[in-house]
Amino acid sequence: MDPTFIHTVLLPTAVGVIMFGLGLALTPADFARVARFPRAVIVGLLVQTIVLVVVAFAITQLFDLPPMLAVGFMLLAASPGGAMANIFSHLAHGDVALNITLTAINSVLALAWLPLVMNWSLAYFLGTEPHVPAPTQKIMEVATVIILPVLIGMFVRYTRPALALCAAGSVRIASVLPALVVAISLVNSGETMLQHIGTVGLACIALNLVSLAIGYAVPRILGLPVPQATSISLEIGIHNAAVAIFVAMKVLDSEVASMPAALYGIIMLATAGIAVTWFRRRHAHTVAAVIE
Repeated sequence: MDPTFIHTVLLPTAVGVIMFGLGLALTPADFARVARFPRAVIVGLLVQTIVLVVVAFAITQLFDLPPMLAVGFMLLAASPGGAMANIFSHLAHGDVALNITLTAINSVLALAWLPLVMNWSLAYFLGTEPHVPAPTQKIMEVATVIILPVLIGMFVRYTRPALALCAAGSVRIASVLPALVVAISLVNSGETMLQHIGTVGLACIALNLVSLAIGYAVPRILGLPVPQATSISLEIGIHNAAVAIFVAMKVLDSEVASMPAALYGIIMLATAGIAVTWFRRRHAHTVAAVIE
């Protein structure tokens, strides 16, 4: 597949569709939910932004990832949760409203968090100052691709709520397809991918499994109920891989840095399906215990 087509058309389209689908499911009331359960939101955001980045850094050291792959890995860890987390959370009997709130807030926070993690990673792993000097314009382009479709989706939801609710499910499911096309095209390209696919793949599996585990264990230890712990786990384990790929190629101009997100985008769908089965059993046991 033509790299220029991926860079200029397919990636922005994939991200735009994903974020538009998210916007169709959002209303201003979703952001107001922070006041209703601030503890769950704070726990989810702290685990997703701080803890997960620390875990990702530890994994880069454990697997001794090459510098640019490590940068891409950190970029993946700093990316917001994916819209598919809402669907998986629904299937797992999680708190979908919490997922929507976390996705919305973290998508906005990512506009500041992604550049911070990216610049630190470039300085640490490459041993130099970021090689993309003052990428303000490109960051604004990324912000436009991320935020504008969400706002359009929210506007459609406000003006045509019935149409938006009807279309939201289809858009979310369809949003996976372009992201997978991008991921597959990147997996099948380049000697670098073939050379490091084993190591990067294992690192992505490790990050995904640890993300799901920490996302469930920390909220439960802090006393949050099973549905909220389920939602936080899936929100943290299912990243918006298309955004990470887009930033890697648009801002860093590096196909190598996009490889971890490309692989993760495939891996997370399989592991999320397994996690949903486990969460459903946990939910059934919890309900049975309450009835008894």
